[in-house]
Amino acid sequence: MLKDTRFSDGLGRDSGTSFLGRRSHLDSMLTLARLDGVVDLNRLEVGALVSEPLLVWDLEQRSAGAQPFVVLTLGNCKGRLQSAPFWPEDLRKLEGVERGTIVSVRGEIATYRERRQLKVDQIRPLPRDGVAWTALMPSVGDTAPHWSQLDQCRLGMKAPRLRATLDLFYEDPSFRQAYGECPASLSGHHARLGGLLQHTCEVVRIAGSLADITGADRDLVLAGALLHDIGKLESYTWAGAFAMTDRGSLCGHVVLGSLMLEARLHAATPPPCTGPERDLLHHLVLSHHGILEHGAPVAPMTLEAEVLHFADHASAKTASLAEALEDPENFSGADLVSARPLWQLDRRRVFRGKCDWGRNGTAA
Repeated sequence: MLKDTRFSDGLGRDSGTSFLGRRSHLDSMLTLARLDGVVDLNRLEVGALVSEPLLVWDLEQRSAGAQPFVVLTLGNCKGRLQSAPFWPEDLRKLEGVERGTIVSVRGEIATYRERRQLKVDQIRPLPRDGVAWTALMPSVGDTAPHWSQLDQCRLGMKAPRLRATLDLFYEDPSFRQAYGECPASLSGHHARLGGLLQHTCEVVRIAGSLADITGADRDLVLAGALLHDIGKLESYTWAGAFAMTDRGSLCGHVVLGSLMLEARLHAATPPPCTGPERDLLHHLVLSHHGILEHGAPVAPMTLEAEVLHFADHASAKTASLAEALEDPENFSGADLVSARPLWQLDRRRVFRGKCDWGRNGTAA
């Protein structure tokens, strides 16, 4: 049974309308925002009431002058939304709440400086097994088509030593399970369960086309695509809110990927490839970020490494831009240009205007 809890208007004043009295309004506003029984936080309008299990993606301690406060980032598989500030007198509500906690939240969508936020009236922790993770974590969904693509790519290689080296990873069930779950980033491109697998498939397709155009060794390029981000398995955790591991912070996924490759090659008897071949594979992994400023210990020195770098960059940046265009939080009202520069796009703004070019039979 829901309690008759009154809501504030965002300025600390009572709205005079009870939660129960606004249930019909809540139901109508949530109807269009729900998909598969999960509310789409990105589609909720200002004034909508929320009563949902959500995941605490982040808990930030900030201050306004000498006044400290806490802001939560709450989310589910459809999106994320920051809370309104929890001021010192409200911090008791956050007892037992930390990053990665599943919480039951009741609140109202408000706005501050043209950005939506969730003004939380009630929040309490829930058992980790009390809510299906598929409802809380963004996911690519069915990974079978992605695995089919990567396995066909690997099995179609004409270089037996390359394929044998890849088999050290891709024939290992534990590696496949982790690789099929791992996100490609924590909050940027393909930041969802299975995102790394999806990103790898994109890099394989782009890199294969570039290899054909440029005359690069296609098998070697594709092997680099399959290996370039394996270090993310040791850099990220995803059992709850996505987070960086200590090894990920200290070494980075690029170096960790090279270390993982060396460990598997060292353990294999007999070695699946020659010493010079091993060095070329290490170079692909270590140089795929392109320049030292972006985390590459060495810049690309081979045609195959250059192709892999641009394929990886194309997948990451186009995915980031597409996701930015779909996120209403990046825009003010009906504006076509984003309200602010976006960090994931190197501080660029994005434009969401479109033309039909006569496709609908309209005159110019």
